Amino acid sequence: MSRASQAAITQAKAELWRFPLAGATGGSGITAVDVIVVELEDALGRIGTGFSYVLGASGRTVRMCAADMLERFVLDSEWASPPALWRRLASSLNRTGRGTGYLAIAAIDLASWDLWSKQHEMPLYLALGGESRSVPVYGSGGFGPAQAPDAAVQRALEYVRMGCSAVKLRFAGNSDDIVRLHAVAEALPENVRIMGDLNEKCDLATARWFANECADYNLYWLEEPLPADDVAGYAALAAHSPVPIATGEHHQGLVELGPFFDSRSCAVVQPDLAMTGGLTEAMRVATVAGHFGVSVAPHFLPALFVHLACASPAVRWLEHFPLLEPLFDEPVQMDGNGEMKPPETPGHGLNWAPGARDEFFVSMDS
Repeated sequence: MSRASQAAITQAKAELWRFPLAGATGGSGITAVDVIVVELEDALGRIGTGFSYVLGASGRTVRMCAADMLERFVLDSEWASPPALWRRLASSLNRTGRGTGYLAIAAIDLASWDLWSKQHEMPLYLALGGESRSVPVYGSGGFGPAQAPDAAVQRALEYVRMGCSAVKLRFAGNSDDIVRLHAVAEALPENVRIMGDLNEKCDLATARWFANECADYNLYWLEEPLPADDVAGYAALAAHSPVPIATGEHHQGLVELGPFFDSRSCAVVQPDLAMTGGLTEAMRVATVAGHFGVSVAPHFLPALFVHLACASPAVRWLEHFPLLEPLFDEPVQMDGNGEMKPPETPGHGLNWAPGARDEFFVSMDS
């Protein structure tokens, strides 16, 4: 059997899993995540695993789109490198738009990178062209926009004890946020940075007022102060804000983030695995961000994005926001210094926890 035949994809499937959360989570208050799981198997039985997700909405359409793409472009087709496969899939959306298609591509793209890495017997970061390094992780989980100051202080100090050198609070865009920010700033050591996330809650006038209020606390960045599609608003805010502006988790790839780079509208960009269309496009975003001097801090999933960080020096931070982590079997963790290094096993190193599929699988017939 030739090397090409050994690498050919002989089986491919896409499934929907529904993962309930313990309660309302994050600034958006989601209570469940629909996870789209893709598996690719080659002729030698090597399996690449990928996933995407829908936060707070149904993933059925995404799963159907992924299954259709697998049938049309992966099975019984010439096996391509992950970037070549990504381009093949993305070009099929020319008349439908990115939307659901990018969320589906994300799962296939991640599975293809996992399989490609395993076929070449190397960890994902090496397959991406990187080298191992330690990357700082900031604490983001457990904060809320209506949280009492004492509770925010307690959570922030927990992160400090874990080794984190930065924490990110959730804001609503009002004076209560400043009271909470003051309490946390007073309690933290001087070397611990504070970020803030507004989750698109403000208009331009409110965002300007809020950024000025935060300046007294040397906020490291202010995340998503405006709706994600308000490029003009971000440009106007960034031009005069005393606090660096971050955005990106709701944008679908470089085509949507390009105007933010061109207008110097953000200092930090935060690609999300699902929304940006997978690791291939996240890598492209990171490369262009580096050209513009914009830092990259991917949206959660640090055990995955540590591979991207090793391949792109523009990635400066990883986010500790444990959302999907209970689905994985012992993913790589940050160390006592609040930093993370990638695993050295072939692939991305994320394996499903025992029993996860049995518990969360959703039949498309139900």
